[in-house]
Amino acid sequence: MSAGDAAPDEVLDFRGQRCPLPVIGLARRLPELPVGAVVRVLADDPAAAVDIPAWCRMRAQDFLAATGTPEGPAYDVRRTH
Repeated sequence: MSAGDAAPDEVLDFRGQRCPLPVIGLARRLPELPVGAVVRVLADDPAAAVDIPAWCRMRAQDFLAATGTPEGPAYDVRRTH
């Protein structure tokens, strides 16, 4: 799945929260979801554009896409393990 192909399994809304809260929230929620689940993180802090892909690389999770949505910037992540 890439952004826009299908609805994510879950949406986490961290709009208005500053770094590192969006990454912390993603890190807490992702292990509770099944492998293969896609999470869309809504985060308007500009640091999220760097922090979320970097966290995915460090944790061996799939960063799928950064997109603009009607709700604002969004980052799609697939749980790999």
